[in-house]
Amino acid sequence: MSLAVVDPGGLTTVQDRGRPGLAHLGVPRAGALDAPAAALANRVLANPGDAAVLETTLTGCTLRAERSHWLVVTGAPCPVTVDGRAEPNGQAFFAPAGSEVVVGPAESGVRSYVAVAGGVAVDPVLGSRSTDTLAWVGPPRLDAGQVLPVGTPTGELHEHDTPRPLRAEGLRVFPGPRADWFGPDALAALCASAYSVGEASNRIGLRLSGPRLERVRDDELPSEGMVLGAVQVPPDGQPVVFLADHPVTGGYPVVAVVHPDDLWQCAQLRPGDRVSFRRGR
Repeated sequence: MSLAVVDPGGLTTVQDRGRPGLAHLGVPRAGALDAPAAALANRVLANPGDAAVLETTLTGCTLRAERSHWLVVTGAPCPVTVDGRAEPNGQAFFAPAGSEVVVGPAESGVRSYVAVAGGVAVDPVLGSRSTDTLAWVGPPRLDAGQVLPVGTPTGELHEHDTPRPLRAEGLRVFPGPRADWFGPDALAALCASAYSVGEASNRIGLRLSGPRLERVRDDELPSEGMVLGAVQVPPDGQPVVFLADHPVTGGYPVVAVVHPDDLWQCAQLRPGDRVSFRRGR
């Protein structure tokens, strides 16, 4: 049971829930950036929650079914065809043996998720099949000609399932451990401004451009542990939201931390998109 990679697109990686709990060993967590979209894909196909899927980035990918498979595409909406026949997003579709599955460019958002019944069964590394693009732990990014093993389907398909959460107005944030480095109104200043997503954003961090966050301290901060969703502020005053492949330590102060339930929205923000913050509860 396998899928062959005809065209990997700009960046397609294998992702599951990642490898949390290994930061003390210097290992980033990785995992699907849009976790609700990946989880939905697995539920539709009755896969285990930790089954691996493919995460595409903007340009999609093209696969060939070596055997007959059921698949589903979630996340960023995109055109999907099987041997030229259009298929819907968010619903299971059948790919006969030898057919070509084209997952087209994202029409909005950034990352689409391609799941196959049985899951992508590449060998796990440190308990996860996720590709970490910071340290390149786990399977390499997809390449043309690669053949992906597929596991055994475990249940009946779900024709309908819980929809993904709605995108909220403003990412919820809580005060970070170094908010005092920016004065008493730092969180209010962050939440009062709109920021633009930068071109350098990736799976490591969402780089933002907007009003500068001014420090009230100019001494150096020793490197300390970083968490998913940390809003770190380099010397230029422009915040960076740490995502799944973030480094486990950092030396710039963290002014805030994004609510974990809102982080999936960062996965679907394109360069130039506007993003704002609001105080969490």
